[in-house]
Amino acid sequence: MLDLIIRGGTVVDGTGARARRSDVGVSGGRVVSIGNTDDGAARTVDADGLVIAPGFIDIHTHYDAQLSWDPFATPSPLHGVTTVIGGNCGFSIAPLGSSADADYVMRMMAVVEGIPLETLRAGASWDWRSFGDWLDRFEGHLGVNAGFLVGHSALRRTAMGADATDHEASDEQLAGMIALLHDAFDSGALGFSSSRDAAHTDGDGASVPSNAASVEELVALAGVAREHEGTTLEFIPAIGRIPRDRMELMADMSLAANRPLNWNLLGSMSPVEIYEQQLEACDLASERGARVVALTIPDLLRIRANNLLDSQREFAEVSALSDDARRAALRDPAVRDRLRRSLERAAERGIEAIGRWDLIEVAEGRSTETDAYAGWTIEKLASVRGADPIDVLLDVVLPEQLPLTMVLPSLVPSLGRSDEGWKARVAIWQDERVVLGGSDAGAHLNLLCHANYPTVVLSEAVRERKLLSIEAAIRLMTAVPAGLYGLTGRGRLAPGSCADIVVLDPARVATEPPVARFDLPAGGERLFAEARGIERVLIGGRDVVVDGELTGELAGTVLRSGRNTETVTVAG
Repeated sequence: MLDLIIRGGTVVDGTGARARRSDVGVSGGRVVSIGNTDDGAARTVDADGLVIAPGFIDIHTHYDAQLSWDPFATPSPLHGVTTVIGGNCGFSIAPLGSSADADYVMRMMAVVEGIPLETLRAGASWDWRSFGDWLDRFEGHLGVNAGFLVGHSALRRTAMGADATDHEASDEQLAGMIALLHDAFDSGALGFSSSRDAAHTDGDGASVPSNAASVEELVALAGVAREHEGTTLEFIPAIGRIPRDRMELMADMSLAANRPLNWNLLGSMSPVEIYEQQLEACDLASERGARVVALTIPDLLRIRANNLLDSQREFAEVSALSDDARRAALRDPAVRDRLRRSLERAAERGIEAIGRWDLIEVAEGRSTETDAYAGWTIEKLASVRGADPIDVLLDVVLPEQLPLTMVLPSLVPSLGRSDEGWKARVAIWQDERVVLGGSDAGAHLNLLCHANYPTVVLSEAVRERKLLSIEAAIRLMTAVPAGLYGLTGRGRLAPGSCADIVVLDPARVATEPPVARFDLPAGGERLFAEARGIERVLIGGRDVVVDGELTGELAGTVLRSGRNTETVTVAG
């Protein structure tokens, strides 16, 4: 008898193959059959009208710290994500050489990844030292599958102490880093990550440790991965256009490791198109026998911009008034005229997205009336009300101090949110040099929430715009990232695969707008997006999400290199 049968659903298996109506049988945490079956089971789930797919895999998160207080890595599983990878961008929270290193890494993470420092201090013990010691603490205590890369900055700080931020490593210090990295890989680290982003600074305002490393150090550390099964590389080469020497460096790192190198972020929030120049790094690597793959964010980049209007002095003065005084001021024609002229001048100077009312959204409401406006652009709200966009700001947004979101079209900013922009982005997602992801989930908590990208892809690109088949979309979020990282038994539904499964309603699947919550340790703030249409999420055949709610099941696995991954070489 089977443990579970999911009956009568439409199976989209992750390979890109055509969907088919079928039953899925599960026993012992594994898929044992796909096809119509009369076998009995301890329990049965009716999936008539629903899609049965592999759980989604998010390879770019910063849940390293959050999993200490939130074993479910919320809100990711609510959107169908069953596997997350942390330790990206050169920033892991292990190894740590001392309590002083722990304090340094905490303060660095607060700055570079936007996690409140008091939350970090209150939410984790910070008493581990080796990578393995830290990883062991998650065994049996995860609600999702989670694997982690070793971040260069933590590695450097542990081996070099205070010298890590502004000195090249001595031979002895490099040997110490190499030994630490070997130890982390022996313990199950999935790979090595680093960064050359000059904008990243630590808690003291200095450049993060990885930026002080020599090219020789980066290549030597990448080469350690070659000696360990099932490992990989992740890297930030630059923000913006990638210089030729950084392209050469990524190819050198990939060749030293004989592993693919995944770099981020394609487009890099540039105000102009640069993705074609950036993708030359992938072509250069291929010409040299290496493999370099670009990470791209699938959704429009939405950043909470509560201070967007207050960046104008005239608006800041009005916002600072009490509620009654502010509302009275906004009825004064002279005040309104002054505010209007302030915005018009700002738009002429090209400040932020002021004037691009199609790129500014109401983030969330503050009353029964304004709750309905959440996720609406100022342009749409003005059209519905038959008003000028600036009047909408003065009559709706300012009186209730509604928070705003600034939308930055990724990859092809010149096309904005247009149909042509969506078509161009979806075409880029399917380029073999590109992998979909880039959620940054667990980081920049009060600015953005892109853990919802699977439901955005399935609603926007598949159902609403019909730019991707559901089979192609699910493949991009399952088999492709699983294949890049060598995740065994994951990313596809087939007999013998892990029973990491999402059951979704294709007619309803979508994201709710992110809203502010103050539910982090020490009362820290984060943005949190609920999902619609994710009916059930299983990990190892156990229900983790049912009807949009967490069940409390700690069904996740600590993913360890060599045990849960196989080696992917540059040849693929």
